[in-house]
Amino acid sequence: MNQIDQGIQYMKEGKLEEAAQYFTEAIEANPEEPVHYINFGNLLLHMKDYQRAERFYGKAAELDEKAATAFYGLGNVYFETEQLDKAQEYFQISIQKGLEEADPYFMLGMTFLYDEKFRLSLPYLQRASELSPNDVDIQFQYGLALAQTQQLDQAKTIFERTLELEKQHSDAHYNLGVIALYNEQIKRALHHFNCAIDIQPDHLLAGNGKKQIEIMLADQNE
Repeated sequence: MNQIDQGIQYMKEGKLEEAAQYFTEAIEANPEEPVHYINFGNLLLHMKDYQRAERFYGKAAELDEKAATAFYGLGNVYFETEQLDKAQEYFQISIQKGLEEADPYFMLGMTFLYDEKFRLSLPYLQRASELSPNDVDIQFQYGLALAQTQQLDQAKTIFERTLELEKQHSDAHYNLGVIALYNEQIKRALHHFNCAIDIQPDHLLAGNGKKQIEIMLADQNE
């Protein structure tokens, strides 16, 4: 196991000081290698030291303008610091430079979701869902974007897919309940709201949805 592999292993184990020492030694031994700066940037990002993480990713990008993961790292820094326009720019750059993985597409889609530009988020979240069909978070967020753009049939399919991946996903049940309620499928909506509450008893939205249905059913029985 080389220094970088050992440093990453320390990160996974939560031994951040040890990881920092290994990455520092790697940079000192080979200061022209961009991957060392990227790994240190990842550590700093994990530690929420965004200012220093930005510097390390920036150094990696200076050393190798084709280092797509350096630009992806910068996108994450700007996303975490709520600089969404800059985050979008750097996630797009990372994709243009060849980072054909789910993560940059997902994060790019999330910047648009956070900015409430739901239609703009769709192609990126769709691509992320295609690249990583078994990622629960990606599937769920794609479903939310579809629902926000009133594509309810497609959203229903994606939320059902989310439940296939994670049966105890309370928010997927809640959103399926909302879609069922919209389609006037009262019993199905109540079922999903109850499932959400069973999984997460303090799920306020599901609780409110259930109360609305109970009032509706009480009025019908009068």
